[in-house]
Amino acid sequence: MRLRRALVLAAFPLLCATASAQDAAHTLAVACPKAAEVTEQHLFGLWRAEFEGLPQGATLLLERHPDLPESVRGAINRDGERAEVSGDVDEGEFTLEESVNGMNISATWLGEVVEGSCGREIRGTWQAESDRRARGFVLRKADR
Repeated sequence: MRLRRALVLAAFPLLCATASAQDAAHTLAVACPKAAEVTEQHLFGLWRAEFEGLPQGATLLLERHPDLPESVRGAINRDGERAEVSGDVDEGEFTLEESVNGMNISATWLGEVVEGSCGREIRGTWQAESDRRARGFVLRKADR
């Protein structure tokens, strides 16, 4: 009986250390999701956009969509010109619609979360309705 108790007491710190290491690994995994694990919550915040072939970038602020729980809504600012945006991310695939007047789609964003970016970089194509040429874009999360 004493031997078993001594073995249990000796093993207890090892079990605690193992559980603590597993908790730390889980926390790290949540803090840095794989591309397919990124949710709308990872999109909340301030983003900086760069567009292929355009000298001017943009700033986006994405927040919780009030009507669609797994989506985002916000605004884009291009040097003082503002538009509304709304979209989502599903298994690493990013979709965003932009509207200058709040009623009609003026541009679409289709992209993918960059693997290894912890959900902080998205790359894809942006296409304005007025310009049928698709342009590459890079979105990088600005706030930490």
